Amino acid sequence: MLLNKFAVALVLAGGILPSQDKANINSVDFKAYQQEIPNTNLSFELTPIPAGEFLMGSPEAEKGRESDEGPQRKVALDAFWMGKHEITWDIFELFLNKNYEASVSEKALSPEVDGLTRPSTPYLDMTFGMGKENMPAVGMTQYGAIQFCKWLYTKTGVFYRLPTEAEWEYAAKAGSESAYFFGDDGSQLKEYAWYEENSEETTHEIGQKKPNPWDLYDIYGNVLEWTNDAYVPSYPSSNGLDKNPVQTTEELYPRAIRGGSFVSEADELRSSKRFYSTPDWKQIDPQIPKSQWWFPEAPFLGIRVVRPLVTPSEEEIMAYYNQAPIDDY
Repeated sequence: MLLNKFAVALVLAGGILPSQDKANINSVDFKAYQQEIPNTNLSFELTPIPAGEFLMGSPEAEKGRESDEGPQRKVALDAFWMGKHEITWDIFELFLNKNYEASVSEKALSPEVDGLTRPSTPYLDMTFGMGKENMPAVGMTQYGAIQFCKWLYTKTGVFYRLPTEAEWEYAAKAGSESAYFFGDDGSQLKEYAWYEENSEETTHEIGQKKPNPWDLYDIYGNVLEWTNDAYVPSYPSSNGLDKNPVQTTEELYPRAIRGGSFVSEADELRSSKRFYSTPDWKQIDPQIPKSQWWFPEAPFLGIRVVRPLVTPSEEEIMAYYNQAPIDDY
């Protein structure tokens, strides 16, 4: 694991308690809540994910298992909240377009929000014709996803970020040790997910299927979801207990992605299945360097946010949000 200033901030943000916050942990009301977007009629829901330990990765005998899903390792995670749903265009478009945000806001944008760096205007329809209302936002880069989290922080004062790979898998498994949170029989997927067999090759409105036991909707299928980790082809071997692991890198590719999408087959929706970003998703981008914000060939990629139970310091938060983008040629 390569640690740098950003990695230290992320580890702290994941719940290794900053000393100034230890005294405040018992004052946090750790339950499901709704995050309103100030001065709008928009909001999104979050569900509490309890602290705990689990086996990350899949056993060698699991049907459909890939080599990058191991070796299994025991991981301990601090508590956090996770979005019940994938972030929709309804909210993401406020971040994408400052003029649109100003037009629907009940008050003038604050100087802090007004001064935020926003995504470049995409040269094609980033909804890919699949619709916006209650539909998952798609096509953003990991950098774009993190900057969306910064916009959320500036709007709400609450620290949101992308989940680590470990947090995502832990939340998806919801205490299970089977291929899916409901067991090993993939025939039940239609009750929980939009995927290759039932999606008709398009995204669908969030929350139409059953949630997992921790009240997470579309954790399988609909769109792939960014994590904060670099992708490595195998997990680091460990003889002990890994606490809040995070994999960092100074390289742009590959970065870890989870969950499967509307074009994924059933065995690609298993809780331990891993995906990763690729420069192929920018092949038709004519810019040099290519866009920091968009993958014009990734209509299957979206985001879900998390909030750590313990809020890191302002310095640590800014170290996370202010990572410089990496040029992509």
